[in-house]
Amino acid sequence: MTVAFYNLGCKVNAYETEYLINEFKKKNYEIVDFNEEADIYIINTCTVTNTSDQKSRKIIRSACKNKNAVVVVMGCYSQIKPDVVKNIEGVSIVLGNKDKNKVIELVEAYINDRENFENIYDLSNCEFEDMFLDNFENHTRAFVKIQDGCNNYCSYCIIPYSRGNVRSKKKEYVIDEVKALVKNGYKEVVLTGIHTGHYGQDLKEYDFSDLLIELEKIDGLERIRISSIEITELTDKFMKVLENSKKIVNHIHIPLQSGCDKILKLMNRRYQMDFFFDKVNQIRKIRPNMAITSDVIVGFPGETMEDFNITKDNIKKLSLTELHVFPYSKRDGTPAAKMKDQIDGNIKKQRVNELINLSEELKNNYYKKFIGTLDYVLTETISDGYITGHLSNYGKVRFKGTNEELNKIIQVELLSYDNDIYEARKK
Repeated sequence: MTVAFYNLGCKVNAYETEYLINEFKKKNYEIVDFNEEADIYIINTCTVTNTSDQKSRKIIRSACKNKNAVVVVMGCYSQIKPDVVKNIEGVSIVLGNKDKNKVIELVEAYINDRENFENIYDLSNCEFEDMFLDNFENHTRAFVKIQDGCNNYCSYCIIPYSRGNVRSKKKEYVIDEVKALVKNGYKEVVLTGIHTGHYGQDLKEYDFSDLLIELEKIDGLERIRISSIEITELTDKFMKVLENSKKIVNHIHIPLQSGCDKILKLMNRRYQMDFFFDKVNQIRKIRPNMAITSDVIVGFPGETMEDFNITKDNIKKLSLTELHVFPYSKRDGTPAAKMKDQIDGNIKKQRVNELINLSEELKNNYYKKFIGTLDYVLTETISDGYITGHLSNYGKVRFKGTNEELNKIIQVELLSYDNDIYEARKK
């Protein structure tokens, strides 16, 4: 039988979808493109914005056009809006963010009895759902989901409601998974979760820093990358681990969301800019050349032009490497959706463009300062005799090479930087 997958949303969703693809392959199902006719469609949905909801519904309806197919809808949108999903004609199985690792048995049960199935759990007090993934299509970098859920309840965010409480993968399972990935040739792992730095909050006397220390000891693992970490999770213990580590890469992603204390308070972000500056300065004392990227939301309710300019000035002072900029999107079910002083869409668009331009300036300033230096690239792909890969700081590199040099760490000289990529030569 043929199976088609569609993944929407974050790296956690991508990991879960990749896990299911591997599980279906193990049982000899044929994986086909989502645009092809398939016997089974599996859609992992997103609900981070109202636009995400609309896209999720659109993808579900496109799968349901095949009247004889089994259509499985899971993930954040179905967790929040199960009745809407269930009432879309053609949907066979509705799951939220639990029992994703049981999809195959649920599909096979449906094929046998053709009875629709829906199971949405209360995620406020549940355990981590284990998945084990030792193979990805990308043979140099692998994602490892170590954590799920969020307890922060930022005023604009629906995710704590759709993902539930913070829960962590057992340390033994994380270590075994990383060892299996290394055995299969992976040089770099990306630790990911909904709130990655909160790993271990539900474990006894074991936290994210402890996990990093143990992963550091794994022979053959060259790089440890953290998908994202909150500024409040950069504890003194974490800083010590960062200082001593030979494997944590020279790039860290820390969401800022706003550079203005007034807006941070409205967002319920639980820190102020003085704290953010202090932590960034600590990082730079340990790793002076660390690439620090961030997320910023503009046009949050009540954000005046003065507030936006404060954010813009503070981003410049922080000398961040690159920004992911988002216009505030009113999300039904969150406190921010009911706030007064919602910002006009044209104003949000203008502010987005200003920060994107600033981000380009910051990015070029950061990467161009390494022209003429030597660095190490993890090689990933080859085309027309040119290899591409990434540096520890996630700078993209291109140089002449051969197939035999793929999936290796190679020293190069960085010759120039243009259009988001270095031209380099092997040393």
